Amino acid sequence: MKKILLIATGGTIASGNTDAGLTPTVSGEELLRAVPGLKNICEPHAIQVLNLDSTDMTPADWLVISGAIERYYDQYDGFVVAHGTDTMAYTAAALSYLVRRSPKPIVLTGAQKPIHSENTDSQVNLLDAFAYACSPGSCGVVIVFNGSVILGTRARKVRSKSFSAFSSINYPELASVREGRVLRYIYLNYQKPPVFSHRLNDSVGLVKLIPGMGPEVLSYMLRRKDALVVESFGVGGVPSEGSRFFDAIRRGVKAGKTVVMTTQVPNEGSDLTVYRVGHRLKTDLPVLEAYDMTTEAVVAKLMWILGQTRDHGEVSRLFYGSISHDMLYTEELPHEG
Repeated sequence: MKKILLIATGGTIASGNTDAGLTPTVSGEELLRAVPGLKNICEPHAIQVLNLDSTDMTPADWLVISGAIERYYDQYDGFVVAHGTDTMAYTAAALSYLVRRSPKPIVLTGAQKPIHSENTDSQVNLLDAFAYACSPGSCGVVIVFNGSVILGTRARKVRSKSFSAFSSINYPELASVREGRVLRYIYLNYQKPPVFSHRLNDSVGLVKLIPGMGPEVLSYMLRRKDALVVESFGVGGVPSEGSRFFDAIRRGVKAGKTVVMTTQVPNEGSDLTVYRVGHRLKTDLPVLEAYDMTTEAVVAKLMWILGQTRDHGEVSRLFYGSISHDMLYTEELPHEG
């Protein structure tokens, strides 16, 4: 029987009612006791590394989670991370870069209702997550939620209350879990030991363009951050009025800042070459383009890259190298370690 470690971090799944609203109060051990059926499929153990509403999750906390996985990696056959849903997609993406190509499964799950609430989805999601962690062939970082298995670099929370909270963006779901059975559609094949990273640079900003916004917002962020992700409209670009947006980005990259252009449209990705408002950015400035990546993956990947280097050539190489299928149509970075 496989040994699976539950890494508890708080979230709705572990919350209880207080006068100020739901707040994490339930320990990892209590989560295991609330789902006695887990002992029929594996040998479950639990540790508590954080106890947060996931709105309070930070990049430093991602390092705490990945550090726990590294510390216990040789002692367990797989890991389940109990996490709040609001920032789970960011954490899943971050762990995909901090623990690369893990041959053991690292499964994030949570719930829309607390474990002790009536009609909660907590028990089912925990059972499904452990079932996937125990299933032969499971590896890498994934989210298991409402029966769906989603690659860690492709997940996004798309519903705030419904049980079907997460979708896979620009990539198929890896599998489904139905009544404890894993129905696998896509097989990952990681066999070498994982590559752990220990540094992140959280000086990454995000700006979502809206009609009428001025370029001073970009200038402000570029003065204060090492990298800026710009969520543009449609396939990508910035307003062309008076070249002020272009000039703001030009000054930023000249000062050594990294700029990534992406789209606020969830599906099908960017293509800066289509329209004039994007073409000049693509041809005249060393900006990076996210293509089909999720914003969550772009942010986490930049933090991981800038934790290693500020050299633009190396930043570009690492950004465009596919990791855990975070970007289609590019070659996967070679396994390091």
